[in-house]
Amino acid sequence: MAPTAIHYNSRFIPKVERSVVPLLLLLGLWLGLAGNAWGQRRPLTKSVPRPTQVALDTVRTATTADSLRLSAAPKGDIETTVHYVAKDSIRFDVQERVAHLYNKAKIDYGTLSLEAARISIDYNKNLLTAEGAPDSTGKIKDRPIFKDKDQTYQAGRIAYNFKTRKGKIAEAVTQQGEGYVHAEVVKKNDLNEIFGRNGSYTTCNLEHPHFYINASKMKVIPREKVVTGPFNLVIGDIPTPLGFLFGYFPTPGKKRASGLILPTFGQTTDRGFFLRNGGYYWAASDYVGVRLTGEIYSGAADQFGGWGATADVQYRKRYSYTGSFNASFSQRPESQILRSSSVSLDQPYVRPPSPRTFWISWNHSPQARPGGGQFRASVSLGSQAYNVLNSFDTQRYLSSTYQSNIGYSKVIRNSPFNYSIQASQSQNTGTGEMNVTLPDFTLGVARQYPYEWFGLAPRGRFYEQFSLSYDLQGQNRLTNVEQARQLTVDGTSIPLIGGTNQGRRIPVNLSNVGNLFRNAETSVRHNFGISLGSYTVLKHISLSPSVSYGETWYTKRLDYTYDPLARAVRIDTAGFGRVYNFSAGASASTNIYGLYVIKGKKVEAIRHKISPSVSYSHSPDYLSSDILYDRNTDFLDLRDGNGRLLGNQTISRFQGFGAGVPGGRTSNLLSFRLQNQVEMKVKAKKDTTGNTPFEKVSLIDGLDFATTYDFEAPEFKLGLIRGTFRTQIARKLNFQMDGIFDAYQRDSANRRLNEFLFNQNKWRLARITAANLSITYQFNPEQRKSNQKSNLAPNNTPVLGQPQNATPYEEYVDFSIPWTLNSSFSASYFNQPPVLPRAGEKRTSSLTTVTLSVNGTVKLTDKLRFGYSSGYDFRHKEVSYTSLDFYRDLHCWEISGSWIPFGQRQGYNVTIAAKSSLLQDLKLSRNRSFYNR
Repeated sequence: MAPTAIHYNSRFIPKVERSVVPLLLLLGLWLGLAGNAWGQRRPLTKSVPRPTQVALDTVRTATTADSLRLSAAPKGDIETTVHYVAKDSIRFDVQERVAHLYNKAKIDYGTLSLEAARISIDYNKNLLTAEGAPDSTGKIKDRPIFKDKDQTYQAGRIAYNFKTRKGKIAEAVTQQGEGYVHAEVVKKNDLNEIFGRNGSYTTCNLEHPHFYINASKMKVIPREKVVTGPFNLVIGDIPTPLGFLFGYFPTPGKKRASGLILPTFGQTTDRGFFLRNGGYYWAASDYVGVRLTGEIYSGAADQFGGWGATADVQYRKRYSYTGSFNASFSQRPESQILRSSSVSLDQPYVRPPSPRTFWISWNHSPQARPGGGQFRASVSLGSQAYNVLNSFDTQRYLSSTYQSNIGYSKVIRNSPFNYSIQASQSQNTGTGEMNVTLPDFTLGVARQYPYEWFGLAPRGRFYEQFSLSYDLQGQNRLTNVEQARQLTVDGTSIPLIGGTNQGRRIPVNLSNVGNLFRNAETSVRHNFGISLGSYTVLKHISLSPSVSYGETWYTKRLDYTYDPLARAVRIDTAGFGRVYNFSAGASASTNIYGLYVIKGKKVEAIRHKISPSVSYSHSPDYLSSDILYDRNTDFLDLRDGNGRLLGNQTISRFQGFGAGVPGGRTSNLLSFRLQNQVEMKVKAKKDTTGNTPFEKVSLIDGLDFATTYDFEAPEFKLGLIRGTFRTQIARKLNFQMDGIFDAYQRDSANRRLNEFLFNQNKWRLARITAANLSITYQFNPEQRKSNQKSNLAPNNTPVLGQPQNATPYEEYVDFSIPWTLNSSFSASYFNQPPVLPRAGEKRTSSLTTVTLSVNGTVKLTDKLRFGYSSGYDFRHKEVSYTSLDFYRDLHCWEISGSWIPFGQRQGYNVTIAAKSSLLQDLKLSRNRSFYNR
C-alpha cells in the first residue's frame, strides 16, 4: 500500500484561510496521526492507518513553525523537543516517519541547531540531512550551517545522527580558535572529534583563502588542537615545496591552555644556525601564565655558539593587582665578546669579565583601594653587557642607566599618620656604578592645626592658619663607588694619610659584601613643616611668612688631626653625627593688569598681565657650629699656593656625605621674580549661537625674569639674571628661549670683576653668559573631507579659456593622505673665555650644541604606512640616528621592514609573516644588522 502522507502547497490556499486557520490544527493532525502510528501500536500487531484516518492539513502562512514533544512512556530515541521552521512548506510522510522542510529551514534540537535550504528528518533512523538549493542562476544558496554547542560548521551537505551524535559533512568549513578548517568530507564522532579528508588549515577568513596548509588527512579536537598528516604550504593556489611529515596546530578556546611553543629557525654570521624562542607555555591558573623559552646556536666548527634561556611570568588578579616577571640568561663564546666590546665612541663600555650575562625585570602594580596598603615594584637589573650583546630594542641598547624600586605604602585610617617602606637600586651599565638604598623608611604626619588641639571653633582669626607637619625618612645607602680621599682648603690640596686622588670601584660580588657594607651610609632625616598662613596686605598684596627646620642624623662623622711629622692630615671616623638647618622668611606677590581696547572687526582687546613677586629668606651662621664643622684644625707650617700659612681652618665634618652640610655664614637673601603674560580677545569663528562670541588667544605664554641679592655676600651681591620666553603660534609651533645674564664686568681673561656693567656703559645692563633655544613644530593636517556637496549651481556657460587651477599639483598629489611630521630644533650657547688658538687650530665656537631632528609617518592607504626618524648635528656636521620603516597589511598576511642606512646599528630587516599568532613562525625574514653582519 502506498505510504500515507500529508502534503500541502501554500500557493493553492486562499488568502482568507491563511489568516484564519490556526497552527493548532496542524499540531492536532500531526499528534493524532503520530499517536495512531507510534504511541498506540501493539507489540505483536502491525497497525496500518486506514485512509479514513488521514486528514489533509489546513492552511499555514508562508513561514511554518512546529514542534514535536514525545511522551515519557514509552521512551524513544528523541530526548527533547524538536523545533522546526520553514519559510515555504513542511511535508510529513507519516508512514515512513520522515519530515521535509523547504526554503530557509531551521531545526533546533537541544544544543543542536541547523539551518539550510532543505532539511529532512528521518525519525526511524534518527537521521537528519540538510543541503542547499540552486537559485535562478544555478548558484547554490542557503548552504547548511550546523551548530553543536559552541562549534559551527558550514558545509555543502550534512548528515547527522542525533542519537549517536555522529555525522558526515561534505565541503565543510569550521572555525577553530583563530584558524579555519576546510575539508571535502568530514566525519564527527560521539567524542566531538572531527576527522577530515582532503582538507586544509588556514587563518584567512575568506571563502577562498589566500593561503592554506594542504593535507590529505587531519584530525580536529575542538578547543585543543588540529593534527595533520604530511602537508605542504599553498600560497595563491600555487603549491610550494614547504611542508613537513606532520602538522600540529594548537587551537585553544576562550580559556588559556598549556602547550608547546615552536622555535624560530635562522642563521647569524657570528654564532651560526640557531633555534630561538622555543619552549613551553604553562597556564598555571586563571591568574598566572608562565612562558619558558630558550635559544641555542650551532657556532663555528671549532666552538659552540652558546645558548640562552628566558622565563616570563604574567599574573593578574581582578580588582587587586597585575604584574610580570622576566629573567633571562645568555652565554656566548669568549671570542664573540671580544669582537663586540667596541660598541660606540660616545658610550663608554666596560668589557665583562665573564661571557655569561643575565637580566631580570619585575613590574607589579596594585589597584587602588580605600584604606588599603599598596605594594609596588619596578625592577630592572642585570649584567653590564647584556643589553649591548643581546637586545634588539633600540631604547634598551642606547640606554645605560636603569632604576629599580620596590615599596609598600599605607595611610592609617582615622589617623594623621602614613608610612612607606621601599628599596631602590640604580645601575649604570656604561660605568659599572651601582647604588642601592635598603631600607628606605618614611613616616609622615598630615598637616595639623594647633587651635584644634584646644577645642576652639573657627572664627576667622589669623592664628587659625598656623599649621604643622612632620616627615621622617631613614635610609641605608650602599654604593660600589668609593670616593677619593682628598681634602681641599682655600683651593689648596692637603695631603692625607692613606689618601688618594682617585675613586675606586668595588666589584659587586659575594666576596666584597663586607667592603660594600663598610662603604654604606646610614641616615635619618627629620623635616618639620611650619606654615604661618597667607594674608592680604593693602588689599592687593598677598603676604606669606614661612619657617622651616630640619635635621639629619648619621651613624658617623669625620674628625681631622694634622700630623706635623708626616705633614699630612689624618681623618678619623667618630660615632653619632648630626646636621641641622634652619631658615625663615616671607614672600609677597600681586597681579597688575593692563588692558588695551581695540573694538575692531576681529580683535576686541589685548590684555597684559604682570605678576611681580619678592621673597626674603634668612639662615644663621653655620660655620661657627662645632657640630657641623671642625674649627680647631691647625695646619701649622702648611702654606697655600701663594705661600701663605694656612693656620687654623674650618672643615666640614660631613664632607662627601649624602645630605652634606648647610654652607656658609649668615645669609640674608632677597629674591625677585617678574612674570609677564599677553593675551588677545578675538571673535570666535565657530560660534553660531552668540553665547560665546569671543575667545582668548595667547600671544606670549611667558616672559619671565628672576634674580637674587645677597646682603651678606662679600662681593657679587647681585646674582645671575635668568630669563625665559615662551610662546605658541597656530597651536602647533612651540618656541622657547632661556638665557642667563651677568650684570658684572669681566676682564680680558673672562674673570668676573666686582663692578657693574652700567658703570662702564650706561646703556649696557648685563651680558649674556648662556642661552638655549628650542623650537618644535608638529604637522598633522586633517584629512580633507571628500564628496562635499556645493551649495552653488554648476556653471555651464562656455568660456574661451580654462582658468588656472588654484592648486596646480592637485591632480598629481593627494594632499588628503594622512601624514605627520614632528620636527624640533635646539641650540645651546655658552660664553666661553676667549682662548687664543694655536697655529693651525680654529677658534672654539660658543655654540655647544645645534641639532635638528625629524620623525613622522605617512599613511598612503588604509593598508600601507611609512615611518621615518632622523636628525642632523650641525656642530659635528653629521647625521644622527636614522631609521626608515614601512608596514603593509595583506589581509591575512603582513609585510614590514626597517632600514638603518648608517651608524653603529646599520642594517635592514624585511619580514613577510602570517598575522595570526598561531602561525607566528610562518614567515620569511631577510635581515642584515649590527648583530649578524
